[in-house]
Amino acid sequence: MKRVFKNQGYSLFWVLLISLWLKTYIAYKTSFEIDIENWVQEFILFINPVSFLLITLSVNIFLKEKRRTAYLLIMSFFITLVLFANLVFFRFFNDFLTIPVLFQTSNMSDLGSSVHELINPGDLLYFADILFLMLLVKYKPKIFHDRSYNPQDRKFLVLMTLGVTFFNLALAEAERPELLTRTFDREILVKNIGTYHYHLYDAILQTKSSAQRALADGSELAEIENYIRSNQKAVNDDLYGLAKGKNVILVSLESTQSFVINKTVNGEEITPFLNEFIKESYYFNNFYHQTGQGKTSDSEFIIENSLYPLGRGAVFFTHSQNEYKATPEILTEKGYYTASLHANNKSFWNRDMMYDSLGYQRFYDSDEYKVSERNSINWGLNDKSFFKQSIAHLKGMPEPFYAKFITLTNHFPFTLNEADRSLEPYDSNSKTLNRYFPTVRYTDEALERFIGDLKRDGIYENSIIVLYGDHYGISENHNYAMSQFLGKEITPFESIQLQRVPLIIHVPGQKGKTISTVSGQIDVRPTLLHLLGVENDDYIEFGKDLFSEEKIEFTVLRDSSFITKDHLYTMDTCYDKKTGTATDKSPCEKYLEKAKQELNYSDKIIYGDLLRFYEQR
Repeated sequence: MKRVFKNQGYSLFWVLLISLWLKTYIAYKTSFEIDIENWVQEFILFINPVSFLLITLSVNIFLKEKRRTAYLLIMSFFITLVLFANLVFFRFFNDFLTIPVLFQTSNMSDLGSSVHELINPGDLLYFADILFLMLLVKYKPKIFHDRSYNPQDRKFLVLMTLGVTFFNLALAEAERPELLTRTFDREILVKNIGTYHYHLYDAILQTKSSAQRALADGSELAEIENYIRSNQKAVNDDLYGLAKGKNVILVSLESTQSFVINKTVNGEEITPFLNEFIKESYYFNNFYHQTGQGKTSDSEFIIENSLYPLGRGAVFFTHSQNEYKATPEILTEKGYYTASLHANNKSFWNRDMMYDSLGYQRFYDSDEYKVSERNSINWGLNDKSFFKQSIAHLKGMPEPFYAKFITLTNHFPFTLNEADRSLEPYDSNSKTLNRYFPTVRYTDEALERFIGDLKRDGIYENSIIVLYGDHYGISENHNYAMSQFLGKEITPFESIQLQRVPLIIHVPGQKGKTISTVSGQIDVRPTLLHLLGVENDDYIEFGKDLFSEEKIEFTVLRDSSFITKDHLYTMDTCYDKKTGTATDKSPCEKYLEKAKQELNYSDKIIYGDLLRFYEQR
């Protein structure tokens, strides 16, 4: 055993292991902002990269001598690349990469400006050690001692690796019981088992989920169906069928959160049009987005299926060939013309494939619009040009129609030419938040013009208009600036409250009303179908009609946090909504199983493609 350490002062193996270990820990502390509650968690965080690094790097002692150096350098570069990819991803999404996300390569061509915004020149330092060592190996090949390893050496390294791994897992399990069986939060996994072991665990989950469809036989549907039927609520007789035969115009407001509504920046309203429009519409001010890693595509999936998104990846990519019974298909059967309008590449988020599964008759993608450098902002066609050109598409549709619009301008990194800006940026330490308010205002102005055009062309009075925020725009990475804007500390409680997005439903002839019922995107489909007079008792859905007087105020987020009328639960803590302070868990305990059950049932439907069996009944 002594031979392993003999003359190893310049061993490339040990130099790389220590270098990768330290830079991983530095990334944990400077870039991932992992919450640490005690010294044990800090110690676990510090040691958790070691076992994986030992496993991967020590493979070199089983290789031929001439291949060892190349293996160590290549593997170190790959590990650093994985760390760096997670770092960049975390900067915006506040989350870690999963295998399904890596499969979303068709989105990469459209992510140029966003990725550029997320990468800093200082990030190159993460690769500096490897470059330096490569130069040393090339120009001073004798600086690292190379030697043969006997069975004793290999045995020692294997035993040391196993010892470190089990020690890490034992500490993690003691600190977080049932870590690998009941954890929904990827940050908790990374905090306890490390970034690299987390990716191995993710690979196991991916394999397991891939096998679920092959093994599914539909028998689980009965239990799910019984749960859904037992939770059905009576419709509101005064509103059921109120908009029967009307057109439906559904607008996804990119990255729009509720905190901008009725707020000002630099003395000016951020959303002057929406502030007025909600006065003549139903406005839901306790409405939460429930998206996961699929962001905008997740919001589309939830809104039109009343199912939860997956905890890993985007359903639009991972399960686009499943059988669904989505709103477009339902309304097509009722005589509606169904279309989605989005001036982006049709393959982005795999929409060209998924829209067929959802039952859309037509997809107006970027090929259906005149897009130029002059009318584009950031991600593509600006919202004002998008809505203006879309009017011609609407007028060409047979009525009644169901038309979904997906806006683009208010998208990270929220860049806007000065000529297009009618609201000055905010002043804080966050450039992202500073730029956010002008792009929100731009979309607000685009909506005002769009509604004006609908009125001019006689479409407005014969249409339900549904406006909803798709997901957050400002992540937790900007909490300091958000606390400055809101004038209060952003606690875990406030972070969940910031997941509220606008939901505005305008019904011709109805007076405006603000409704504070706790709700989420999953509730939109049953609400809309009931307004149109479409019975939904035979559909598998987890949402509830927002106008039902029997609706229970309960909304589950994808990370298993949930909100009720009086309480909010997140990160294993129950909060009193009136005070925003932590309380004992008893008020939340009766909802814990319900939240877990709904997410689990929805996952089973998607992973097993269970609706294919429901269709055969």
